[in-house]
Amino acid sequence: MSEHRIEHDSMGELEVPRHALYGAQTQRAVNNFPVSGQPMPAPFIHAIARIKLAAARVNRDLELLDDERAAAIVAAAQAVVEGQHDEHFPVDVFQTGSGTSSNMNVNEVIARLASQDGLEVGPNDHVNMGQSSNDVVPTALHLSAALEVTRELRPALEHLRGVIDARAEELDGVVKTGRTHLMDAMPLRMSQELGGWSSQVGQAIERLDSALVRLCRLAQGGTAVGTGINAHPEFAARMARDLSEQSGLTLAPNDSFFASLGAQDAAVELSGQLRGLACVVMKIANDLRWMNSGPLAGLGEIELEALQPGSSIMPGKVNPVIPESAAQAAAQVIGLDTAVTVAGQSGNFQLNVMLPLVANNLLTAITLMANSSRLLADRAIATFKVREDQLAGPLSRNPILVTALNSVIGYNAAAAIAKKAYQAGRPIIDVAEEETELTRQELERLLDPATLTRGGIPE
Repeated sequence: MSEHRIEHDSMGELEVPRHALYGAQTQRAVNNFPVSGQPMPAPFIHAIARIKLAAARVNRDLELLDDERAAAIVAAAQAVVEGQHDEHFPVDVFQTGSGTSSNMNVNEVIARLASQDGLEVGPNDHVNMGQSSNDVVPTALHLSAALEVTRELRPALEHLRGVIDARAEELDGVVKTGRTHLMDAMPLRMSQELGGWSSQVGQAIERLDSALVRLCRLAQGGTAVGTGINAHPEFAARMARDLSEQSGLTLAPNDSFFASLGAQDAAVELSGQLRGLACVVMKIANDLRWMNSGPLAGLGEIELEALQPGSSIMPGKVNPVIPESAAQAAAQVIGLDTAVTVAGQSGNFQLNVMLPLVANNLLTAITLMANSSRLLADRAIATFKVREDQLAGPLSRNPILVTALNSVIGYNAAAAIAKKAYQAGRPIIDVAEEETELTRQELERLLDPATLTRGGIPE
């Protein structure tokens, strides 16, 4: 038996693998785009299938599609949404810029699944009814990204923030040396340091929520160029309602289909917010790496969980592998955003022609940030141990504590005390007692590190 079968499309005959659910148009794309070997992300394919499911129900209700075909399409599309046939979507990310190949890939798979027991379902006439790749693909892009942010990324960030807040409360009594320019600065509590991370994560969530408002405005109903040709006048609104019910999102047709098809501004905005989140992740990861550095010749303020051997030649070496992984993921997201920004400029007249790249990069960035956030939370922040002995010594000798005496003895006198204490390697309080008329008791009150973390002017 041959390993292939013959399929037909408007361009003629083509051999397709015998057991493939797709047809000729998908096979042409497989032949034409052997670029990366990377197919479109599953959430994007599932989003297209959601659109096909919704379209079948809407066209049925509008009496444009018969009940039997509609039911068959709905059942087939639901199976694709559930990931039952993911191996049948092989089209490369770097394909035609409209994403037509992926749209037809889904159309062909659903049509073949639906064509059972003598029922003929066509990929164009029935599955694609009232639609064009030009509105399906940008709709799927928005829908898949919004779903992944809502279901994966946002819960991961809430979890990260919760873990940070829990550690901050636990470590509120731990005082350490602050650092600016990587140099010793005024003291702060570890809870304050972690509180900064928590605020960064919280504000990143707020920015993502804002971007989702624009992302939930859909292109569906614009068809080929934005005029809505071949779509029923009620199709766009009914599609948005059905997709909202399927996804739990609040979706609506965009106020201009010409904007939805010709530009990808909302996707560029979301990508920018993901880049901002990557900067947050990078900052937290690098702070953890510095705090963990050593353990003898570095800061050694914390000890991260030992997860694996750190060297193939140096026995006993353990490295901060989770922060390193997170930092690499953050760097990748920043790079992905650059590509999305370039792609966002590729809206020529009535269509953006880098849609598959935008969809792939957004979904990849969302996955990287969601997974890295959970790893940072569970395998680094939740489990690190504080080395309080390493905090106490540098804190007591920190010459910058003299800043608290500015309002009492003046900046220049305080600077002279700091310089002398640093050169002699002595605690600032001992030198200040020798160089000023302040009593030991007054100095202990003024230079108490824990008191200094509360801010204000020492009295």
